Amino acid sequence: MSERMPSRAAVGWISFAGFLMMIAGGFKMLEGLGWVINSNNVFADSKDAILGLNTTAWGWFMILVGAVLLLAGLAVFTGNVLARTIGVIAAMVSAFAAFATMTFYPFWAIVVIAMDIAIIWALTVHGRDIQKAQEMGMGS
Repeated sequence: MSERMPSRAAVGWISFAGFLMMIAGGFKMLEGLGWVINSNNVFADSKDAILGLNTTAWGWFMILVGAVLLLAGLAVFTGNVLARTIGVIAAMVSAFAAFATMTFYPFWAIVVIAMDIAIIWALTVHGRDIQKAQEMGMGS
């Protein structure tokens, strides 16, 4: 049984997911930093509707999730299955966090959830193609 060639479109999608992960991770880190720095000014004494955390706690959590997304986005280009797995998990956590903090910024939360769904789709559907392309010397 012959092994199928990696699809250039699939490699494009996984590359798109890698870049999207880096962008989403950077945005999430900036969002978290803004919440930590301005925690007294932006949403003073307000808590999210689901977990009851304040903006400072969510800020540090967003910085952590953003860093993981950004680093996993960089690692996706190696074709590493662990990087794709961490990317899917980080995107899921990011989507749940966006949902939980929807009371603070509803429109932004919807945009983040949509980006996370696109990342998860590309990593799960096309993840192996970039690994095959790397092995065959096609690059990304």
